[in-house]
Amino acid sequence: MLYQWHEFNRTLMNPLIAWSGAAAQLLTSRDSWLSHLPGAQRVAAGYELFYRLGKEYEKPAFAIPSVTAHGHETPISEQVALAKPFCNLVRFKRFSDDVQTLAELKDDPTVLVVAPLSGHHATLLRDTVRTLLQDHKVYVTDWIDARMVPLDQGDFRLDDYVAYVQEFIRHIGAEKLHVISVCQPTVPVLAAVSLMASRGETTPLSMTMMGGPIDPRRSPTKVNDLATTQPLSWFEHNVIHEVPRSYPGGGRLVYPGFLQHAGFVAMNPSRHLQSHWDFYENLRKGDLDDAEAHRKFYDEYNAVLDMPAPYYLDTIRTVFQEHLLPRGLWDVDGERVKPQDIRSSALLTIEGELDDISGLGQTEAAHDLCTGIPAARRQKIVAQGAGHYGIFSGRRWREKIYPQVRDFIRQNEAAATSTKVTPLRRNG
Repeated sequence: MLYQWHEFNRTLMNPLIAWSGAAAQLLTSRDSWLSHLPGAQRVAAGYELFYRLGKEYEKPAFAIPSVTAHGHETPISEQVALAKPFCNLVRFKRFSDDVQTLAELKDDPTVLVVAPLSGHHATLLRDTVRTLLQDHKVYVTDWIDARMVPLDQGDFRLDDYVAYVQEFIRHIGAEKLHVISVCQPTVPVLAAVSLMASRGETTPLSMTMMGGPIDPRRSPTKVNDLATTQPLSWFEHNVIHEVPRSYPGGGRLVYPGFLQHAGFVAMNPSRHLQSHWDFYENLRKGDLDDAEAHRKFYDEYNAVLDMPAPYYLDTIRTVFQEHLLPRGLWDVDGERVKPQDIRSSALLTIEGELDDISGLGQTEAAHDLCTGIPAARRQKIVAQGAGHYGIFSGRRWREKIYPQVRDFIRQNEAAATSTKVTPLRRNG
């Protein structure tokens, strides 16, 4: 009933929240006489703060109209390359009228960015995608809010996530593909490529794994502690709820986005409280640039999606409680996941020194599992001074980490044209 109560309260508050937003605009508009009243700016700041605390945040757009590639401004078009019930494979297609530039664009490596299905939308990786588009053809997994998926589409589990990744790899073509996984998907991506290798399929040219829980027993964080200090039944009874019937996915069991958001805020409550107070003060003093930066950040941070309950509970059990991947005991749809079978995919792991979500060493553990990959084709990066988001977004990502990722991909793209590594073949 919690989800239903949440929706009831939101519906009840919507008129007041909408009124607050309208009042804030009236009190700040230069065309309104109200904006000239004494104290108008202070009152408007309070109204806008209330509005933003109470409003519902829709999924943001990627909003990447163009990038500079090969020295030219290149328009970008978003296209759904493959549609699945719980995820769209989105391609960011680059265009050019210049023949030479077009030839260079076509010659760029192809990258699949596997976004996390862990609360926020794939648009959280906007900076990652925008940066990659300078030198790569880019695809992204755009996960769909579970409350929008009708019940007749069936359940979605961690095994299905692995199957989706494999299908996307095959659709694009593994022989020309580099896969980048950010945070949570490092686990299912490693499983997907491992299973493909065990079957003798062609695997991607390279795997770049960024800040993910390959082995969460190393340097446990608050996220890991929460998952291990409570039994699986606690999560079933406390965070799983039924989607109201007013949504297309009515009746589906999910981990609601509003509960996930509450958990995100609870990890650093003082920081968020200070940020909102600073926003109010910036509005009151007329510091509009800082206020706009706050809006942009929280438009993304506050936009969350519902996760399918079977997938979420599978992840808690498999990844964080039983550690089946690093223990070599994970079976996906009856097949054992064996990372040691991967031979023809290069491996790059990236970690943030100050990551408070995936601690140091958790992603690097992939190197201990992927023993079939020659040492010369495995690299590690530890970004000094970087937190979790800093390894894939912001100036440190763009200026320090991305150049190394770009060079790693180029190196293995070039190696693939000169040397072909024979994939593992299953006996019989």
